[in-house]
Amino acid sequence: MDSDKRARHESIRVIVSEFFMVLAVVITVIILAFVVSGYWLNSDFEVERQGLLQISSFPTGADVEIDGNSSWMQRTNTNKVLSSGEHTVSLSKEGYDSWSRIVKISEGLLYKVDYPRLFLKERKKESIYDASGTTFATVSPDRNSLLLINKTTDWELLNLNNDNPEVKTIDVSAVFSSVSKAAGARTGLFSGNIIRAEWDANNEHVLFDVEENGRHEWVILNVKNPENSVNLSKLFDFNFSEIRIFDNSANTLLALLDGNLRKIDVGSQQLSAIIAKDVVSYDFLNSDIAFSAKNVNEDEPKYYVGITNINGGDVDTVYNSDNLPKVLYSQFYDNKYVTILEDATIAVYKKDDFSEFFSGEISFTPNKYKVGRFGEFVIMSSGERLATLDMEALAITEWQTSSNHYGWLDSSMLYAVSTGELSVYDFDGQNHRKLSSNVSERLPVTITNNKWLYYFSDDKLTREVIAN
Repeated sequence: MDSDKRARHESIRVIVSEFFMVLAVVITVIILAFVVSGYWLNSDFEVERQGLLQISSFPTGADVEIDGNSSWMQRTNTNKVLSSGEHTVSLSKEGYDSWSRIVKISEGLLYKVDYPRLFLKERKKESIYDASGTTFATVSPDRNSLLLINKTTDWELLNLNNDNPEVKTIDVSAVFSSVSKAAGARTGLFSGNIIRAEWDANNEHVLFDVEENGRHEWVILNVKNPENSVNLSKLFDFNFSEIRIFDNSANTLLALLDGNLRKIDVGSQQLSAIIAKDVVSYDFLNSDIAFSAKNVNEDEPKYYVGITNINGGDVDTVYNSDNLPKVLYSQFYDNKYVTILEDATIAVYKKDDFSEFFSGEISFTPNKYKVGRFGEFVIMSSGERLATLDMEALAITEWQTSSNHYGWLDSSMLYAVSTGELSVYDFDGQNHRKLSSNVSERLPVTITNNKWLYYFSDDKLTREVIAN
């Protein structure tokens, strides 16, 4: 074969080789695009669109069983491609109790389950601090600090994030009006009735609503530097009906005064002009405020829902009703939502265009509400009755605790204490487990460092190790 023929043959081979290489790349990209979009071959070699389950646990490394099947590769924390529809997911770990629930996987979507908690079956119990005389206690958002309040002016702040909790005494005699101190006495008496205590996100300040003789006193207690605490009622000499912390450091607050919503700048000690009038309820997210208020125009419905900014300005009216609406403002993934509750009716709207995202009804009228830390659920309650709107599953679950003495164990799990018995629940009532006995009903229960369970028992702060 002459050189020209060899050159032509070589050129043809190169062209054919490059063609198949390009074809292989294109096919690979197409396959990957389909896989990323959730398409997969099932056991019958049929193409179907699947979803992705992302599951985590405390502690990590639990065995994962899906629809009764498990393998050595299935552990938390992990991802798993599943066909659309319902699947039973169960977690287990040697030495721990188990956890299980039914999840609904949607085509091409991610379903996150990042809250399961397993507890050691055999737990060591120890009393670590004498809390006798404690009348009220509150836990910081990071669950590392516990503030113990008694009827004296010496309160105690415990750092729980150590093997041996550190104790700091906080003198509140100069902070509250509802105190008395005899001349020369080391401590005074605290006579106020604490209605509510709210921590800031930085775990440094606690906003107190204290009632005495029918009047409310609002105080920001600086637990790190008590001398920098602020008595808001003394500072402004107003009878605020509600105050909430707006920012992470308790420097900006939202307050209701005579039904009017205002901003408090603690640093400059200034009260803003009216942001909204005749406000019934409000909630906020970043710099936005969603609120419900009375309509002054008799030709319009009795109430409206508006959205405005912390700095005032225009109000966008997004909803009108003759029923009294309560509002919640939240973010789930990248979308912002306004939830409106009218008696037992729940409606969730997208904030951007106020299109309805979800609606449903429950069998009771709630008086307390809570949104999950990441907007993943909304809990409505009245006494022992609760209803949970799961934003991931878009479903409402009604359930009931064992007692109305309940609170939050962590960001996704509730606890309840009934006749001294401590029970825990997922945010929607599932995975009910009984943990401990002889637990105080009036003081909080918490988990710190994903290792210790703290509660009060026989006037002692008690601790159990719940994970190795």
